[in-house]
Amino acid sequence: MKKFGAIILSTVLTAVLAAGCGSNNNTESSGNSGGSSNSSGDTIKIGADLELTGGQASFGDSASKGAKLAVQQINDAGGINGKKLELVVADNASKSEEATQAAQKLISNDKVVAIIGASTSTNTLGIVPVATEKQIPLVAVGATNPKVTVDERTKKTNDWVFRTAFIDPFQGQVMANFATNNLKAKTAVIYTDTSSDYSKGLQQFFEETFTKNGGQILSKESYQQKDSDFKAVLTRIKQSNPDVIYLPGYYEEVGKIIKQAREMGITAPFLGGDGWDSPQLAEIAGAAALDNTYMSNHYSPEDTSEEVKNFVDAYKAANGGAVPDGMAALGYDALKLVADAISRAGEADPAKIKDALAATKDLQLATGKVTLNESHDPVKAAVVLKFVDGKQTFETKVNP
Repeated sequence: MKKFGAIILSTVLTAVLAAGCGSNNNTESSGNSGGSSNSSGDTIKIGADLELTGGQASFGDSASKGAKLAVQQINDAGGINGKKLELVVADNASKSEEATQAAQKLISNDKVVAIIGASTSTNTLGIVPVATEKQIPLVAVGATNPKVTVDERTKKTNDWVFRTAFIDPFQGQVMANFATNNLKAKTAVIYTDTSSDYSKGLQQFFEETFTKNGGQILSKESYQQKDSDFKAVLTRIKQSNPDVIYLPGYYEEVGKIIKQAREMGITAPFLGGDGWDSPQLAEIAGAAALDNTYMSNHYSPEDTSEEVKNFVDAYKAANGGAVPDGMAALGYDALKLVADAISRAGEADPAKIKDALAATKDLQLATGKVTLNESHDPVKAAVVLKFVDGKQTFETKVNP
């Protein structure tokens, strides 16, 4: 009996511990948290698989705030088809494998009917197989790599995957043309994060366009996320004396690279993509070091259009006066895109939401009027921003 009792006690303790530990992915809900436990009751659950901790936490934090603002606005206006939205946010810790686990939890445990996220291409690619297998629509927030929506081997569009960000070919072309036409650059060095699908994609398309324009790539250098000392490579770059340096990476390493480059006397313009878009960039690099640097992005808060102004004002009111960055706008747009599809579908059925998303046309969002093409990518403009005293300033707008 003692042995039998010990077995029973051990089984109970195991069950309690399992319930207490759960998933490694922290989740939080916003919206109408008092509703039904699934989307068939008085609420419609939408998941957000975002980088709330780790190396890209600034991205996920901004996207989460943007998405929460969209939920608040929709619920304040009466919800969708008589139901309120509930946003369930899961932390993928800025890791692809964690993004996969977070998606599995959102679908299996939280019973979401759609997912937005992630903020980066690599992490989003960790979600794609789960969304595809479980047949849950996925709207990528900041992922710009073409592989997110189109299978690299079959070249077929993934029926269940969409995005709000423009893709790398367009973004790479924008900055290559800007280097040629606006900065009159004849030579360039490309400094790539080889651990990032996003960075490698931008490298490819910048190089193709810049050389097509008649420019010369003097060298292609590389680093990896979490590197901190870039002086050896920067010494080689300084010796080659390029007209521009293309640095398609994320803000943490970009900030360190630019800071060290300026300390070494490198004055050439640095160019980058939307991965630079974080308030922490100026903190890491220093405001003065960012002078003479440019980035492509999805929108500018200085845009005078009514849609952008309304979004910026609402975001400031909800977030203590903070100005929304590009990732905040994309998180807002991703949620609005899903909500519009649910409204047009007439019900929160994943298959019907998927079909409605694919039919999206001329939907006005914070980053512009969006039509999803046959690859489920948005057709919209990009902006080039210049850093002045550590702050982004509008330079030019580029239409697709």
